Amino acid sequence: MKKIIFNLILVILLLFIFSIQAFASTPKLVNKVNDAFKEIEEWILKISTPAAAVAICSGALMRKFSFGDEEKIRTGKKLITGSLFSYAFILTADLILSAIQSLIN
Repeated sequence: MKKIIFNLILVILLLFIFSIQAFASTPKLVNKVNDAFKEIEEWILKISTPAAAVAICSGALMRKFSFGDEEKIRTGKKLITGSLFSYAFILTADLILSAIQSLIN
């Protein structure tokens, strides 16, 4: 049993030592998918900013014109906090993806 494990480790080490580098290019499909994801990310950022602003404004107006109704005040507050957290999540995801991309390149 020890001999089999030793031979297996030896073969794996030799494969790593004598590996050959391949100078291949990225396939066209991968480039198309990467470009599509970049465009989707840009569109999400372009759409999320006005959507968050509209949600915050509607939540503020809901709180302002509640006329003492506790349910409308609570709903407006939830709308404001939810939109702020969602927008922060989108910006954080973009920041993380940009950091990973800068580390890779």
